[in-house]
Amino acid sequence: MFSKLEFLIAFRYLKSKRKEGFISITAIFSFVGIMIGVATLIVVMSVMNGFRYELVNRILGVNSHLTIYSKAGQMHDYQAVVDEVKKISGVKYANPIIESQAMMSSRSRNLGGLIKSVKVEDLQNKKLISQNITAGTIESITDPNSVLMGAAMAQNLGLKIGDPVKIISAETAETLVGAIPRIKTYKLGGVFESGLYEYDSTTVFLNYEMAQIHFRFADAASGVEVFVEDPTKLDEIKWSIYKILANSSDLYAVDWQQSNAGFIDALKVESTVMFLILTLIILVAAFNIISSMIMLVNDKNKNIALLRTLGMTKGSVMRIFLICGSSIGVVGTFLGFIIGVLFSMNINNIKLWLESVTDATLFNPAIYFLSTLPSKVFVSDVVLIVGMALVISFLATLYPAYKASKANPAEILRYE
Repeated sequence: MFSKLEFLIAFRYLKSKRKEGFISITAIFSFVGIMIGVATLIVVMSVMNGFRYELVNRILGVNSHLTIYSKAGQMHDYQAVVDEVKKISGVKYANPIIESQAMMSSRSRNLGGLIKSVKVEDLQNKKLISQNITAGTIESITDPNSVLMGAAMAQNLGLKIGDPVKIISAETAETLVGAIPRIKTYKLGGVFESGLYEYDSTTVFLNYEMAQIHFRFADAASGVEVFVEDPTKLDEIKWSIYKILANSSDLYAVDWQQSNAGFIDALKVESTVMFLILTLIILVAAFNIISSMIMLVNDKNKNIALLRTLGMTKGSVMRIFLICGSSIGVVGTFLGFIIGVLFSMNINNIKLWLESVTDATLFNPAIYFLSTLPSKVFVSDVVLIVGMALVISFLATLYPAYKASKANPAEILRYE
């Protein structure tokens, strides 16, 4: 479709007589704009994908895929529910859990947090916890007087292994002097670091039997955690669980997406909005291509007229300027692709270097919930971004190329 002559003429037109090396400053801006737009889009989408991927994986690593609760607050027939749920195809395991808000108190500070109580064999199934014990042992919670605590909370409370920590529950005990909070002193038996800052700074694991006593659960649980083999098939398994719960008006189920709906929805909205905003950079660059190509057409009017008189067709003239404009978009997109992918794959090293240079924290885990800056390059996103940039660049050259092809040689050369 495109001849060697058309490419030769197009590239000669792109070689400016000026020292800048491009046909105009406008062309340079359009080239740089497309390059920056493509690179920025790839980096931002990679970070958003990595953030969503890491956040979801860590949420599922420390929380259940689905939890069954009792409207009464305490589930006395939890073992029967566990046995029934385990029979469902696709369920990996299920276990009872006791959850309660409480205050943790050390010698220096007081912090609110969430007490989770599961049996040690069930806690070992949570690989993100059991495989990330940074101090002490996971078996420490077999001791009724020991707790397992998130690393950020232990640090904030100034605790180390063996130190005492008081757990003050919202439950009150009636005494001669009135109602007072239930308080018991435990020792820190282990520390875990899941990588999910919000979890590490608020969660404490307590011996299951001791939790039943401390929080007055007697022979009951606050819920049943359900873990499935394949989280993508959770919707199918939920219907089987709902059939079991239909026999009791007191039980209901909440899956991980419902529990973290705020996070999931915010990530989807932010990803979409960022994509649309950053696409504007490419659109601005495309308008620069249009203006630079129109300037080029006006500058080369005499050349176009001479080519036409020598027998070149309108289609050939149009293809020459399509090559001129598209080459700016293609080269800019290609360089932006390389820069974006390389930046995304090395973003943590770049972050560390920038933090060392600026002496500032660029990615605060207390704000972003993750201890490292995640990045995950999806081929589908890269193809979409590169394809969109190429299409926009090509469309931007259509009008100038069409205008060049409509030039009338007789009108242009009349007074020459």
